[in-house]
Amino acid sequence: MRPQYPSKPRPGDRVAVVSPSSGLPGPLPLPFELGLRRLREEFGLVPVEFPATRKMGASARERADDLHAAFADPDITAVFSSIGGDDQLTVLPYLDGDLIRAHPKPFFGYSDNTNLHAWLWNRGVVSYHGGSVMVELGRPGAMHPVTADSLRAAVFASGPYELVEAREFNEIDRPWDDPATFRNAPPMRPCQGWSWRNPDRVAEGVSWGGNIEILSWLLMADREIQEPAAYEGCVFFFETSEDQPRPNDVYWILRSLGERGVLSRFAAILVGRAKGWSLDRRRGPEEADGYRRALRAAVERALVEYAPEAPAVFDVDLGHTDPQQVIPYGGTVRVDGPARRITVTY
Repeated sequence: MRPQYPSKPRPGDRVAVVSPSSGLPGPLPLPFELGLRRLREEFGLVPVEFPATRKMGASARERADDLHAAFADPDITAVFSSIGGDDQLTVLPYLDGDLIRAHPKPFFGYSDNTNLHAWLWNRGVVSYHGGSVMVELGRPGAMHPVTADSLRAAVFASGPYELVEAREFNEIDRPWDDPATFRNAPPMRPCQGWSWRNPDRVAEGVSWGGNIEILSWLLMADREIQEPAAYEGCVFFFETSEDQPRPNDVYWILRSLGERGVLSRFAAILVGRAKGWSLDRRRGPEEADGYRRALRAAVERALVEYAPEAPAVFDVDLGHTDPQQVIPYGGTVRVDGPARRITVTY
């Protein structure tokens, strides 16, 4: 079943803001309120919160109820996640597939929201990997122009959108409970653009993937992972979180996909620029770059073993990176190796 694109919102529409994973908007309101303001002032949308949006410790059923209410409300035209978390997996059993299929809407989020993206993919609904309220919309100082342009196109437009190679990035976070954090945009550092493997062909297919750690949980829980044939000809995109998983762990996850017979099915692979710094693991620039090199080597090892012919692009600005570009989950992605271009369809 090829996923279908839901209708897009228009300026002035009401959009849901939910927390299917963590209720961090409650204890950390500064980036959340900033994100809501940008939805209103820069995107012209009217954000509508639901009961568990700011509630830390909300049960899986409460969070599922918010999703049901957001999708079923005829006045809501899109659904935005406030942020990720680590237990959205527990929400999936409570979701009503018939209800959400009957009221498909664009859903925006990433990280732990990979759970819901995979769930929607399996029910024939295109969603959007990226654009959380607290992180991208709530970025200190201003949204990065690359992020803003991609998110605006993903929210309002339909049709092809060519991704750009960022030449600067930031991975250093500042405390969200300190008002001083939000006075200035984060300092950027130069970076290389994309790096290509097997760029001798053009590949186009329906996208699938998300955060690699969350995909591993879905594999372990045996949820939302289909038989290998379901992924034939798809474009696999994945990225790593601020938890900075060990390169060996990423290799083992990809190896599991390979042993399952999935990795060899993909027409092309996009690998997100890895985050090498967090408040809990503060690497210097050289150490962070070394981590990224080791991570790439681990990914390359898996591809050599299980997908040796597949075109792959590294350091694409998707997922836990700044700037971030939105990837349609279940939408069409075209990877043009000879022209070194990536085009998504929003």
